[in-house]
Parts: sequence; structure tokens; C-alpha cells
Amino acid sequence: MAKERIAVLGAGPMGLAAAYQLVLDGYQPVIFEADDRVGGMTACFDFSGLQIERYYHFHCTSDTGFLNLLDELGIADRMNWTETKMGYWFNNQLQPWGNPIALLRFSGLTLIGKIRYGLMAFFATKRKNWKSLDEVEATDWIKKWVGEAVYEIMWHKLFEYKFHHFTGNLSAAWIWSRIRRLGQSRYNLFKEKLGYLDGGSQTLLNRLQEFLEANGAELNLGQPVTRVLIDASRVTGVETKTGRHGFSKVISTIPLPYVPQVFPDLPDNILNKYRSVNNIAVVCVIAKLSKPLSENFWVNTNDDEMDIPGLVEYSNLRPLKNAVVYVPFYLPGEHPKYSEPDEIFIEKVKTYLVKINPDLSEDDFLDVRASRYRFAQPICEPGFLKKLPDVQLPVRGLWVADTSYYYPEDRGISESINFGRDLARRATAC
Repeated sequence: MAKERIAVLGAGPMGLAAAYQLVLDGYQPVIFEADDRVGGMTACFDFSGLQIERYYHFHCTSDTGFLNLLDELGIADRMNWTETKMGYWFNNQLQPWGNPIALLRFSGLTLIGKIRYGLMAFFATKRKNWKSLDEVEATDWIKKWVGEAVYEIMWHKLFEYKFHHFTGNLSAAWIWSRIRRLGQSRYNLFKEKLGYLDGGSQTLLNRLQEFLEANGAELNLGQPVTRVLIDASRVTGVETKTGRHGFSKVISTIPLPYVPQVFPDLPDNILNKYRSVNNIAVVCVIAKLSKPLSENFWVNTNDDEMDIPGLVEYSNLRPLKNAVVYVPFYLPGEHPKYSEPDEIFIEKVKTYLVKINPDLSEDDFLDVRASRYRFAQPICEPGFLKKLPDVQLPVRGLWVADTSYYYPEDRGISESINFGRDLARRATAC
């Protein structure tokens, strides 16, 4: 007997996880992906001989969905854990950050300010229930903990350079989840522990693709779905550049802003909910250097001459032949700067990195590239989850979600894997 075919839109971690679970449960997933490769924001590229992600990723000890999948796929032995460090660029100096000693030694905060900041981080890490923070605005919540002066130094530019005019309308639950995740990924109060895969995310992507194709899944790359076909409140198929394809069930994991144009037959009240979700775009510059920038994996920045919230020296997590640094510029997609050529962002990055480490010269920049992602970060407003349509829409055979749906958790491979597998189980339960 032929297996039931189920369409999966998008081959990022969520879509691949949904397809994986469908295979395990005895179904045949048919995956449609607009890109020429799988992975979404985890997709890798050839960086002058180095296969590496376009956008940085790391793993925490709490990422059980990700770790369980590695075990199921037989690649758990490729996982490694590293003690990492964090820094803060402030007052033209790179200071240690991320542990109690660094906080006490930080130049720029009063003793009372340091105590209040430490208490906020401690209790956020220990807190388990986020419901009471759901309707609370994030900047107000932070200010109540640390005060206006500390907020201005430690948080203001981080928010402004990542969220721009959305800064005053963010959920405290979402911010809390970020603090908690990093706080829980530690050996102890003084040592941070993060993880990486040998070969990066490509190791997982390759294994998932091999598993899917070996078990009958169809993978259509470079074939975005242009329309999901709906008739009499039920799914009948999808339309691509190759024509129409019949399906009675469709799981969509494409970014929500694309849903109105791909699902035009949904009721207007539902489409308007998708349209109301705001997103931030990113121009992510990645630099390969002949010498390290610093000893830190993560560096927050507070500098009037740097329009970035921070940077990631990825090679201080995953050992590489050369130093590799990611520098993200977050911008509203409609912002004029988002359309500026790559060269402008690349030159900014060179200037910023040399300012942080004056020992760097032009010759130390072995390669520099820029990638863009229009819908990189959903804006999670207070009460965000209640504003989204249900995953299972009032259309028989249709389930729609993206990374927005595991709010208050931030975008993450592990969260996407868990949610994708759950989507598949929902689809096959009907």
C-alpha cells in the first residue's frame, strides 16, 4: 500500500524535522524549498574553502530536542562542548562579561547598579514560569530591576540597534527566555559552556537529507510553492513553477510574512493576523582573519561609532584554521540602509574590528562576505502568542507555523526541531 503523501513547505530545521517525523510515522513527505539548498538560516556556504553557516549558531546544554535528534541519527559523537567567554566593548575598551567577577570589575557601573544587574540575571535564570511576563513590556521590566542608568549603559544600544522603533514594544517573556537559556548553559556561575558540531550545522543537514531521501521523501530544491490550493475549506494541493500537485495535507514552515501571498484563499481575518506580525531583517557580515580578534565568543557593543548590538567570534567556539567573526546589522526591511550595497557593511566591519583590536591590519582580512535575510527576527510584542492564528487553521488538512510559534523561546535549531516534529504529529493525528 502506497504511503500517504504530505507536502512540507520550507526545508529549514523546522521543515526538515517535520519531514523526519513524518517518515518515522510511516508517511511520505514531499518537501518544497525556495533555496538551492536545505537549512534555511542554518544553511552553509563555501567561505573560501571553509563550509560554514551564513548565520551563526550555537548550542546549549538545555537543547534537548537537538541533542535527541543527533542521537537518533547516530551522530551524537560529533557534538563537542567548549568553555567560552563573553566580552563587552564599552568606553573604548573590551571588558570581560558574563560572570559575577566580570560584573564586579566592570568599568562604568556603580556598585548598586552591579548588584541590581546581578540579581536580575540570577532570578531570571531560576525563574520557570513566564506567563506573568507575557503582557509585560521588556524595557520597563529591565529598568525596574536595574534602574535607568544601568539600562542606558548595558541595554539601550543593544535594543536600539536590533529592534529600532520596535524597542518600546517587546515582550519581557521573550527577553527572559534569552537570559535564562544562556544562564543555564554553564558549568557554574563563573564558567560558560556552549556546544558545536564537528563540521558545523552542515553535519546535521547532510545526515537529515540522507535519511529523508533514503526513506522515500521527495526533496524539491529551488521550487517555492507559489500558491496553496484550497477548495471548500479543504486543501487540495500546491502550485509551483512545474505545475499543480495534489495533496490533502500541507504543513507550512515558511516565514509568516509570505503566508498571505502563498495562501490567498484564507479568510481575510486570518490573513490580517499574519500581516500584523513585524519582523527585523539582517545583513550579516562574516570575516575570516589571519589572527584572532579577541578571546571571546560573544561581544556586546556599546559604542556611538558602531551601529551593531554585538558580534560573535565563532572560532572561539568551534576550532578553525583561521579566526571567523560574524557581525550582524539588524534593520527593518523597509529601512533605506537595508538596501545599501554589501561593500558599505563590509567596510564598516573592518573599521569596527580594527578599533576593537588595533593589531589587525588590512592584510589580516583574508575574506569578508555579507548575507541578507529579510525576515530574520519576529518582533515579539507583549501577549504575542495570542495574536497569532492557530497552527491548525479552519481549513481541513492545513497547518501553518514558523519560529514565531515557540514564543517565548528565541529562534533556535533545537526549538525548531521540537516544533517541527510536533507539527508532523498533529498532521497525522487527523
